[in-house]
Amino acid sequence: MGPLVSTAWLADHLGDPGLRVFDCTLLTRPAPDGADLVSESGRAAWLAGHLPGAAHIDILALSDPEQPFRYALPPPDRFAAAAEALGIGAGVRPVLYCRNHHMWAARVWNTLRHYGFDGAVVLDGGWTKWTAEGRPVETGPVAHPPARFVARPRSGVFVDADAVAAGIGDPGTILVNALSPEQHAGRGGVHYGRPGRIPGSVNVPARALTDPETTAYLPPERLAVLFRAAGVLDADRIVVYCGGGVAASSDALALATIGRDAAVYARSLQEWARDPVRPLVRD
Repeated sequence: MGPLVSTAWLADHLGDPGLRVFDCTLLTRPAPDGADLVSESGRAAWLAGHLPGAAHIDILALSDPEQPFRYALPPPDRFAAAAEALGIGAGVRPVLYCRNHHMWAARVWNTLRHYGFDGAVVLDGGWTKWTAEGRPVETGPVAHPPARFVARPRSGVFVDADAVAAGIGDPGTILVNALSPEQHAGRGGVHYGRPGRIPGSVNVPARALTDPETTAYLPPERLAVLFRAAGVLDADRIVVYCGGGVAASSDALALATIGRDAAVYARSLQEWARDPVRPLVRD
């Protein structure tokens, strides 16, 4: 099984032993100064309506509050405890979805992979496609029974700023910006402190990878065309970044559907753009 499952598949497997559904929605809006994003839990929206049996994952609560960056990866023992309390662990297949876009589900999927758990999948089309098809929804709280999670962090799923810097000018590495074309050019949108892109990076926006009506990912052959046109598939090593490693995780998931691995710069521009030593370029 790949990283995506269809709404039809989930409808047929909702009662399977070990299958547990999670709403990963997080709400964001631009800060008044346009330099950053303001993040809010999606818990209220989840309580108002969710897929049958779906519990809620609060990405903010999964992050390390002691670090100055949003969605910061916590120590392995902290993440393991949070995953166990959510009901994610041995013998469990988590199905992840969002109300607004795949990005948050993709980030949880990628974070689980980082800590050594490969059993999670993302619902293709998420809430938007599920409800458009008239499938059942529920309201109110849901909690899954605890599970046993052993964190085994692996290298290469997320990378740091030094790894990104080492990729600049490296002919075997391609840096991919998952933000909008306007942000990539440094002409508009949230700029995380300084507008622009990491030198040498190409632009494959996360939102270009999905159908605007259903929010489902484009077919693999169309995804391959988009990534190939940007030169991504010619590289030996792919590193994706965005503002905080969320949209980049959606690009990484899309690449996984066509058989390519990609590392995600976890802190992305929220770190890079605020460090005056790190270069940015604009059109």
